[in-house]
Amino acid sequence: MNDLAERDRAVIWHPFTQMQTAPLPIPIVRGSGSVLYGADDREYLDMVSSWWVNIHGHAHPHIAQRVSEQLHTLEHVIFAGFTHHPAVELAERLLAILPANQSKVFYSDNGSTAVEVGLKMAFQYWHNLGKPRKKIVAFENAYHGDTFGAMAVSGRSAFTAPFTPFLFDVVYLPVPIPGQEEVVLQQAEALFDEEVAAFIAEPLVQGAGGMVMYQPDVLDKLFRLARDKGALIIADEVMTGFGRTGKLFASDYLAEKPDMMCLSKGLTGGTMALGVTSCAESIYNAFLSDDKHKTLFHGHSFTANPLACTAALASMDVLLLPETQANIERITASHATFARQLATFSTVESIRQHGTLLAFDIKAGEQTSYFNNIRDTAYNFLLDRGILMRPLGNVLYMMPPYCTTDEQLAYTHEQIQAFLTTL
Repeated sequence: MNDLAERDRAVIWHPFTQMQTAPLPIPIVRGSGSVLYGADDREYLDMVSSWWVNIHGHAHPHIAQRVSEQLHTLEHVIFAGFTHHPAVELAERLLAILPANQSKVFYSDNGSTAVEVGLKMAFQYWHNLGKPRKKIVAFENAYHGDTFGAMAVSGRSAFTAPFTPFLFDVVYLPVPIPGQEEVVLQQAEALFDEEVAAFIAEPLVQGAGGMVMYQPDVLDKLFRLARDKGALIIADEVMTGFGRTGKLFASDYLAEKPDMMCLSKGLTGGTMALGVTSCAESIYNAFLSDDKHKTLFHGHSFTANPLACTAALASMDVLLLPETQANIERITASHATFARQLATFSTVESIRQHGTLLAFDIKAGEQTSYFNNIRDTAYNFLLDRGILMRPLGNVLYMMPPYCTTDEQLAYTHEQIQAFLTTL
């Protein structure tokens, strides 16, 4: 089946890929649980949940059945002036498990667009009140997506360099990692003022920025500092949502709840593209007016697609099952045990964990970055042994589907340790 890879190379441009030097892509013909099956019959354990989206395993029968049934009923309908049962039910059920201050749901297509909507809500909120604010505060090295607004509030890096002249300015705070909390809080006191429209953060874990983790108490303090100046709070839970950090949402660890939340990835169990931006009632009310100019002028052709909403409903069915919650606890405990084993390796540092996400750094001297060559060495070593991991430079991490078995976890641990012995 190398023919499929060659055909791919002839017609497709892949994401985050230097097409001149990248090897041919690996054809995958099916998936089941935590396993992907190649066209050559090789098996790959999906330890990154296929870019963090697949929380229940591939080709989950319940989700597949529900989507199939919906496909025979209503595949899509314009969402301006119309509605449908899957969209209404999903909004109702999401609001039932989101923090209690969340009141309304706005649908979009993915994580980046969920962030775009949140930013537009924040800016227009102040515009509609007649008190425009133009500053956004974000964390250094953040990643909020690849559309222009999402790039603007992300850290400046090689990913954004060609577009920097076109991005609006953002005020950056260092990430309050353990040991740096007081320094960050002091800087925040000086940064937050009455010009700040919103503070956006990936709560507890910066994903693509290197799986950088910090604690809920310091984020609560930062949220309070922002609120004292009237700034809105946007929680980008695109990656952390739906159980990744141990609780349903990372915001569940916080006393201070965000005004807006951005969701995607695990929302549909990794089955279909869907984004959600939820907001507090006060945000929504600022757009209610006899003046049509105060409308939120944002929409997508596939807004609230019935198939995607149905996939999300089916995924929520599975997520809330006692056995799924038990699996989250089991994987969390397995990671904690493995973390103690990792600590015995002199080549490993900064071992960190939140729930089903475990990350650690391979010591790389001054070359620590996304482009560190250790990334390719580790990726290929593990792939050759049937494990799909996608290191962020010298940062290795595990974020498996919740159905991953103890045996699959143990095998992955063994192969990671085998790799570490080669360094």
